[in-house]
Amino acid sequence: MTDISNLTDDERMLAELGYKQELSRSWSGFSNFAISFSIISILAGCFTTFYVGWNNGGPIAISIGWPIIAAFILIIGFCMSELVSAYPTSGGIYWWASKLGGVKAGFYTGWLNLIGLIAIVASVAYGAATFLDFALSRFSESWAAGYSLERVFYMFVIILALTALVNIFSSHLLAVFNNISVWWHVAGAAIVLVILIFGLKSGATHWDAASVFTGKVNNTAGLFGGNTDGPGFWFYVLPLGFLLTQYTITGYDASAHLSEETQGASNAAARGIWQSIFYSAIGGWILLLAFLFAVQDPAAVSAGGGGVQVILDQALSPTMSGIVLLIATMGQLFCTTACLTSASRMLFAFSRDGAVPGSQYWSRVNKAKTPVNAVLAVTVVGFILTLPALWKVNIGTPEAPIYTVTAFFAIVSIGVLGLYLAFAIPIYYRWKQGENFKQGSWNLGKKWKWMAPLAVAEILVTSVYFIMPLYPAGAPEWMRGILGAPSGAEVAFDWKFVNYAPLVLGGLLIALWAFWHLSAKKWFTGPKHTIDLPENISSADEIYLEHHEHGFLDHKPGEHESQSE
Repeated sequence: MTDISNLTDDERMLAELGYKQELSRSWSGFSNFAISFSIISILAGCFTTFYVGWNNGGPIAISIGWPIIAAFILIIGFCMSELVSAYPTSGGIYWWASKLGGVKAGFYTGWLNLIGLIAIVASVAYGAATFLDFALSRFSESWAAGYSLERVFYMFVIILALTALVNIFSSHLLAVFNNISVWWHVAGAAIVLVILIFGLKSGATHWDAASVFTGKVNNTAGLFGGNTDGPGFWFYVLPLGFLLTQYTITGYDASAHLSEETQGASNAAARGIWQSIFYSAIGGWILLLAFLFAVQDPAAVSAGGGGVQVILDQALSPTMSGIVLLIATMGQLFCTTACLTSASRMLFAFSRDGAVPGSQYWSRVNKAKTPVNAVLAVTVVGFILTLPALWKVNIGTPEAPIYTVTAFFAIVSIGVLGLYLAFAIPIYYRWKQGENFKQGSWNLGKKWKWMAPLAVAEILVTSVYFIMPLYPAGAPEWMRGILGAPSGAEVAFDWKFVNYAPLVLGGLLIALWAFWHLSAKKWFTGPKHTIDLPENISSADEIYLEHHEHGFLDHKPGEHESQSE
């Protein structure tokens, strides 16, 4: 039996959830906020997926779409903040779903969350390699001339390996690393803004506001005839561009996954989630507007694939463009490190409960209380998931090629789908529980009644778009007419253009269904206890009484006013 009189408040609450303190609780509230802020990383998503917004909707998808979608994401974050305050454990989303919806709900949630986190690690690391290559090309003509997908992929592998090494060191080092990351993102974004406002090259001017807030682009190689009006554009093409926002502002569940390493987790992790979303939404919108105002030739941006690097080259000297790209690359490296930390903690927690094959290996921690095996496993799977990025795709013509890596969009989509579908499950069950849900010290009061269903609806609607074809050649023949795309011999179907996100995610769900019904349901029982409490103590109130007797607590757990800022 565990002597709970020797536990701190955080350890006591973790014990109530059934776990002993295995990870090092060395993270401050700021560090907890910092990891989610670093994973959201406006220096990552705003740069790497800018082309998605530009090609699918254009300026309006970015200038107007960003704040609208960000507002919905903040509502999702508020719902998750309430959940982590009640259940501050590394299992996070999976644990909440198990507690509120049962073992089966927890099983599917955990796997969706895990594959989403691994895909996010892979996509951010690949984005960092791509932008490092862009940056070096601005400083070296020979480097620019030697571009190849293979070179970018090798850089991606090196970045993954270095990130894994950083994660294998102590948890305290990671916390420091993430604290530095916050200030890099703030200062770096500010420097980029100053350069784009005051540092344009001779002859360059800022785009007019009307174009920034009303401009439209359909750069989908023929969906709905390439038109920028009509239902096809507004209800299909434009929503595809919202992936820019949905992808950038994600990964904030890291605050939950690191809650077992955070001091005062019930409040600190809750604030870490919603504050990281709020500040990233504001900073990201300002940064994106700066990109749009720096556009010199919108037609050339579309011809160049819609990437932010095309805009930078139009508006800035090669040196200044290279500096901006280096600032972004460093932010993306910080982001990759934080993403790997979050994913490895999720794998550790899920394995601790026996849900993953080889759980005994992934749930081990070393002497520094770091889940090294989990870090290595996430790194290897992320590498495998990104192998299709070696496949270069030309969405233009042989005479005027426009190269893109369709696999990158698919990896991004898998990450967004996995994470947000995992978020939706416990939010739905929390809403279903209603007044029976025991709120923590940070809670929504009565606002959960409308926030929870709205959050679930937003996730379901956006998820549909992220499994849809991006180009005519990636759509099966029966869909061509629906998408207003060329058919038959005009555009031959080619697997290179296929958005393989639904194939991977669909395959995963089928495999999980089979795994559950053939095996897992016979032995998987959900969250396991790794601590034995005294037989006479099984509830929060009883733990409070035991602690109060020893003078450790001056309030009952959850006995606070609502703090839904």
